[in-house]
Amino acid sequence: MTRLSHRRFLHAALAVFAGVLLGACGKQPEPAKAPKAEPPNAQAPAPAPAKVYVVGIDAAYAPFESQNEKGEIVGFSVDLMRALAAKAGMEVKFVNTPWEGIFNALAQGDRDLLISSIGITAERRQTINFSDPYFDAHQLIVVPEKSKVAKFDDLKKLKVGVQTGTTGDEVVSRLLGKTNTNIKRFELWPLALKELELGGVDAVVADNGVIVYYVANNKDSGFRMVSDPAFTPEQYGIAVKKGNAELLAKINKALAEIRADGTYDKIYAQYFGAKPSPVKPEQPKT
Repeated sequence: MTRLSHRRFLHAALAVFAGVLLGACGKQPEPAKAPKAEPPNAQAPAPAPAKVYVVGIDAAYAPFESQNEKGEIVGFSVDLMRALAAKAGMEVKFVNTPWEGIFNALAQGDRDLLISSIGITAERRQTINFSDPYFDAHQLIVVPEKSKVAKFDDLKKLKVGVQTGTTGDEVVSRLLGKTNTNIKRFELWPLALKELELGGVDAVVADNGVIVYYVANNKDSGFRMVSDPAFTPEQYGIAVKKGNAELLAKINKALAEIRADGTYDKIYAQYFGAKPSPVKPEQPKT
């Protein structure tokens, strides 16, 4: 190779090397991938729905709890519970629950609350917790107009109708004996009244609220009411599962608030008049 050729060769090689070097130096790194954009309508997860408290109620005890012509559960107990729920910020759902299974439904957790004209008794307190009382009650006797019954003791030798498992059942059982065949027990209290109308029983014993309401709204029934000082005063309470202190506190706080602001009085007056009025014993007609 001549000197000239060698020089040209060197120039050409340097040119190629420089090109390769410049190409390598000029290569740019790939841009980092941008984070994936959220869809334009993406939203935060929806909050969990508010708890709906299931309220057990035996809708066969007017005017406290019954069903209207549309099948809706209505009455004093319903209006009261709705007012309490509004104060406590709770959502409630009423479920018609037969009386004979109502306490078991609460114990099993199928119901969160019970409001069904439930008398507060020492025996019931052993298995459930009660709210503060919301209604004062006592037993009354309903008999045909011509009956000679003037006091509770007059029922000792008569056939008496009661609703099974109620405080009326309890007081009659103490008077006649729990297994006495003269006690006729009915699943629903109106069935006891129907039996009285048909002559199958001589008297019916039940809470004053339902008897007063029935007699006042059935003037042609031919029934009259008999009161007796021997009947122990009773009070109704809202029942919650044993040990549910948080829910019980909510109910009691709301109950105190609706008493204080006049809501309770308005609901009471709608069904029973401005003030509770004691029922005086009536003398039998001769």
